[in-house]
Amino acid sequence: MKPPNVAGLWYARRTMGEQQHRSVLLAVTGLSPQVVTETLYALAQEKNPDAIPREVHLITTAEGAERARLMLLSESPGWFERLRRDWALPPIAFDETHIHVLRDGNGQPLRDVRTAQDNRAAADQIADWVRRLTEDEHSTLHVSLAGGRKTLGFFAGYALSLWGRSQDRLSHVLVSEPFESSWEFFYPTPYERVISVGPNRVADCAQAQVTLADIPFVRMRTGLPASLLQGQASFARAVQAAQGHIGPPCLVLNLARRTVVAHGQEVVLPPAELAFLAWFARRCQQRLDPLPRPADGVPEPAYAHAYLAEYQRIVGTMGMHDRVRNRLAQGMSRADFDERKSRLKNLLQSALGAAAQPYLVQGVGRRPQRFGLSLPPEAIHFAT
Repeated sequence: MKPPNVAGLWYARRTMGEQQHRSVLLAVTGLSPQVVTETLYALAQEKNPDAIPREVHLITTAEGAERARLMLLSESPGWFERLRRDWALPPIAFDETHIHVLRDGNGQPLRDVRTAQDNRAAADQIADWVRRLTEDEHSTLHVSLAGGRKTLGFFAGYALSLWGRSQDRLSHVLVSEPFESSWEFFYPTPYERVISVGPNRVADCAQAQVTLADIPFVRMRTGLPASLLQGQASFARAVQAAQGHIGPPCLVLNLARRTVVAHGQEVVLPPAELAFLAWFARRCQQRLDPLPRPADGVPEPAYAHAYLAEYQRIVGTMGMHDRVRNRLAQGMSRADFDERKSRLKNLLQSALGAAAQPYLVQGVGRRPQRFGLSLPPEAIHFAT
């Protein structure tokens, strides 16, 4: 077999000035570091320079990390660099800093995933790596599910479903028999290399077949709130947020705690915005018609009265400031109305992402628009 000139194509594109982007392969492995070389080999056979990652990251246990270091990155046997030389692959960033060891709840390296606590810790760490590697909108992430415990592979695939973009890819590497179960096999070689593949049995690596099976996955990133896209998030919380996005809307207002629960997510709101939402939620419960915005220069006393009633329920009589009453003494102006509505929208969208839509005070109909909640009355509850 003659190695394809993948490196030549890669450098040609770079020389021609094509914009480079960060492409990453993420593999979750246990005691089989061969997954890395097998996947890279299969990608090279696609004869598409864009399919070759510029960097590789490996998530594994403490024992898996040591095995990967010795088998892939050591001077001998050094299978990672041998793969690059044998198949003329372009430079790929992969060293010991790219091997990430899973840790338990106390921060200690995991030798194996044996308990429910270990499982949760591993899920959170895998989720966080997928989130971090998908932050750059110009990058491409390829997640391989071939190695490690089945639960770890599930976490990686599900995390990509939560955070993955249209350009990201999920795959499983397939190795032909009898090479699949051999500890000596790392990739098909372009020359004869005889290895043991079982008791009293040998085979030539050059005859092995390695392919990638692409796995379609549902992308739910657009339903996640900004807080889960930009900061560290637990796997369970991200799943809950995605589940809420696809479930029926439900709004629970707890004025005493100054929170709302929307689509199963608790959101803390300032009294001013919570009072605005409570005002419209109560109107929706009572099946009252949507309200027009106050006219320019004509404050609405009835609006101010209803809003202040909700505000007092939240802060109490002693918490009512004269400045709040004074501001609305002549009624609620259009500027007051629009400010509260806009701030409420920003707070809910920041916390809930696309799932915030049913809980926004929004206009209905043509001009002049009237404003209200689109929720069914039975979906709204006030906690007592």
